[in-house]
Amino acid sequence: MKLTNLLVRSTIVAALGGLLFGFDTAVIAGITNALTNTYDLSPGGLGLTVASALWGTIIGAMLAGIPGDRFGRRDSLRVMAILYVVSAVGCAFAWNWYALVFFRFIGGLGIGGSSVLGPMYIAEIAPAKWRGRLVGFFQFNVVAGILLAYFSNYVIGLVGFGSNEWRWKLGVSAVPALLFLFMLYTIPRSPRWLTSKGRVDEARSVLQQIGEEDVEGELAQMVASVDLDQSHGIEPLFTWKYRLPLFLAISIGMFNQLSGINAILYYLNDIFAKAGFSKVSGDLQAVAIGGTNLLFTLLAMSIIDRVGRRTLLIIGSIGTAACLAGVAAVFFSGRYENLLVWLLVGFIAFFAFSQGAVIWVYLSEVFPNRVRAKGQSLGSFTHWVMNALISWAFPILAASSKAVPFVFFSSMMVLQLIIVLTIYPETKGVTLEDMQKKLAIA
Repeated sequence: MKLTNLLVRSTIVAALGGLLFGFDTAVIAGITNALTNTYDLSPGGLGLTVASALWGTIIGAMLAGIPGDRFGRRDSLRVMAILYVVSAVGCAFAWNWYALVFFRFIGGLGIGGSSVLGPMYIAEIAPAKWRGRLVGFFQFNVVAGILLAYFSNYVIGLVGFGSNEWRWKLGVSAVPALLFLFMLYTIPRSPRWLTSKGRVDEARSVLQQIGEEDVEGELAQMVASVDLDQSHGIEPLFTWKYRLPLFLAISIGMFNQLSGINAILYYLNDIFAKAGFSKVSGDLQAVAIGGTNLLFTLLAMSIIDRVGRRTLLIIGSIGTAACLAGVAAVFFSGRYENLLVWLLVGFIAFFAFSQGAVIWVYLSEVFPNRVRAKGQSLGSFTHWVMNALISWAFPILAASSKAVPFVFFSSMMVLQLIIVLTIYPETKGVTLEDMQKKLAIA
């Protein structure tokens, strides 16, 4: 099957939710100091402000499967786009701290929902041999959004908006959010969702439009899968036969955040400040780290369908553990601060090459069709719960010891390595319908 214009466009549009996801989660790094001064925040108050979006993300991820199953992945993504717009405008015009927290929470709902629905939509329109790269494009957009947020913070910081600078940094994302909303009206529904609703002719039409070579064969597989699902009736997710997919989804969601990735991205400027870098210098270092994230995500996407998901996770576990241990050593010793940037760049490179590129692909693959929306929501929910807890706790722990958080993150990556080596299966090149056989799900 060739990559047709519609297949590529549908992937790009669905992945725009990832761009906004990345932008909205990373933009906070450039305004933590301004928010602390504006609202006289304690370390705990700052952690709560940063985590407010993440609690919205948890709820968005937990509930996204419901409209995703009922109204479809594409139409539900439109709601997420509206939430992004409302959040950006609301944060820009926030009249007090409570309003800011509320609108960040609204943005979190959009982030959580799109982190479930975007990869799910792409996985359901992508052929097996391209699925890793196409779903991986969602993660590419996440890191592109992170880089865009760092670059936007740097540019806006040079303009000289004074005390309103942080409002501009938060509000500018309304522009790509409106573009996302508009573009969602130019792509088709998921053929697998259409089949699940008995709209087989529409599903056939979509398969033809996206360039599927064996339309009837692919459609027959989808119909058979739906018939099997219906024979089982409405199934609960938490059953013994789904124990392996459940473990995989929960563990990959947890370890993605136990690496410390988002805590580091959110507080990057503060980390550099503790190491003696100026505000402008810290902003530039953040751009360099965002660029590294993008570069190594691209590299991982180019080989994920050949090398496989499991191999990338193994490489990343080793590399991130070593780099995080190095950061801890720098802070423990109080020396060699010049190495801090390089250690963090190395950490980001290994993370982007492994966990960053794999998580959304893996989550979209390990559950059978009948519980995929619920399973994807569970994995994303776990990811965001851990994100919120770690992001809230990080400034509190770092205030007492700059090194301790990094010791913890490094040890978690060692534990991840052990679990991936002993439990994780490889999923490359397997159709979604065949995946349940590989995982021994009846």
